[in-house]
Amino acid sequence: MTEKPETSTLSPLVAAQHRAMPFTRLTDCGMDPSDARRLLADTAAGTPWPDAAAALAEAQLERARRAEDSGHRTTARQAYRFAAGALMFAQMAHQTDTAEKRELYARHTAAVAALAAGVERVEIPHRDGVLGGWLCLPAGTPRATVIAWGGLSSWGAAYLPVADAYTARGLACLLVEGPGQGESRLSHGLYVDERVTDGFARFVDMVEADPRLGGPIGVQGISFGGLFAAHLAAADSRVAAVVVNGAPATPTVPEFRTAREQLSAVVGTDELGRVTEVMDGLRFDPDKHRITCPLLLLHGSQDPLVRYEDQEPFLRAADPATATVRIWPDGEHTLYNHAAERDALTGDWFTDHLTGRSTSAS
Repeated sequence: MTEKPETSTLSPLVAAQHRAMPFTRLTDCGMDPSDARRLLADTAAGTPWPDAAAALAEAQLERARRAEDSGHRTTARQAYRFAAGALMFAQMAHQTDTAEKRELYARHTAAVAALAAGVERVEIPHRDGVLGGWLCLPAGTPRATVIAWGGLSSWGAAYLPVADAYTARGLACLLVEGPGQGESRLSHGLYVDERVTDGFARFVDMVEADPRLGGPIGVQGISFGGLFAAHLAAADSRVAAVVVNGAPATPTVPEFRTAREQLSAVVGTDELGRVTEVMDGLRFDPDKHRITCPLLLLHGSQDPLVRYEDQEPFLRAADPATATVRIWPDGEHTLYNHAAERDALTGDWFTDHLTGRSTSAS
């Protein structure tokens, strides 16, 4: 097993990449654990992050092709998922929307599309572009649907492990790339603005229009995306339950250059005045925004990005009788290091609140 490199021995860029994309995050968002260790070791040794991650993805794609040729579809699906995870993190090293980032994300999308059975690509017209996502269906008729999304850098199919937990409980799961995310941004030019929840609401429209997806609708926002989920739950009565995981209620423009670049890419402009204006417009004020459906708030006390106080306004906006908070004292950002327990908890919570059950359906 490769030991975790000491960040003090790394260049500033590589050290920042290792902090932003630690082993727990790599595996939480779908990388093969062996590949995750290799990625950290190779980048510590000097291989550029995108190159190292892309090489690991290519090896998994070749494994998938060999398995398909031999008729081993289950093995092929596993390898395609590992390849998709590696390509997700390959593109993440590019803060701005370079040609290389777009190409890597397109390869990620192709790897996910190769999964075929049980994972369907969805595309929805919105404004002058198209919003994308992945619909994951359970065996049998779905009992309810959860729409889930990420934040500034992990999008859509990065959360296939979350969808696994939900489909195992009889819930459909729609993993979406909203404005400012994934192909919606990189290929169709849809960005975050003060009305970003209009884009996420389009996925609620889609679920309602799909005859296969009866039952209530829940939404889940991860990292910065939790802010969008809270806003949508407050604005749209069709949302029957909401999970917020590691989100700031009052977003600000970061002090550090790389973080500012990432946020500017999400908003679609380098003009910091406009970025600040959008962040101010997305502030969640519990005196103005009320969440009437059940809320589950998740927090890790070791989260270096979001403090509990940053999330507490979401609780103040909710009905105390239907609001629940779960805190992990050793939890990292979005609870990378408690992924299995986290997904079981939210899967059971959505099952209880969307299907009316008082016990787990697992």
